[in-house]
Amino acid sequence: MRIRPIEHSDVPAVAALFRALATEFIVHESPPEAAATFLRDNDEAGFQGFLRLGHAYHVAEIDGELAGFIAIRERQHLYHMFVAKRFHRRGVARALWDVARRAAIVAGGDGSFTVNASNYALPVYQAMGFERSAPMQCVNGLYFNPMQRPA
Repeated sequence: MRIRPIEHSDVPAVAALFRALATEFIVHESPPEAAATFLRDNDEAGFQGFLRLGHAYHVAEIDGELAGFIAIRERQHLYHMFVAKRFHRRGVARALWDVARRAAIVAGGDGSFTVNASNYALPVYQAMGFERSAPMQCVNGLYFNPMQRPA
């Protein structure tokens, strides 16, 4: 597995992976209009915007194929973490997290992190040391679980 900072040429594949996984694991619980808005906000143009805002993205490749990606916002919020289904349970999420976490700390973060976890991803984040900081919430038709990981 190779983990590296994202390049602009990665954005189409990252956006496509996001759409496939978000459709199956996140927006299936949402009303159609909320799902459509969320997916539209996270299309290729959305990802380009996140990069312009300074979100720190890394991608994982296995045998030249995009296996997953992660983004940290403001050195403290795990904004995106998605792993292609065929690479689940192979340590990709943990490896992405380790690289992104270290990069955020090196860039000046204090080592504490938050995430808004989907219901599906709760066990993954708990295994990485995150704990619920509030009950499940629904904002704009999207369900998530606020979590934090102290430094």
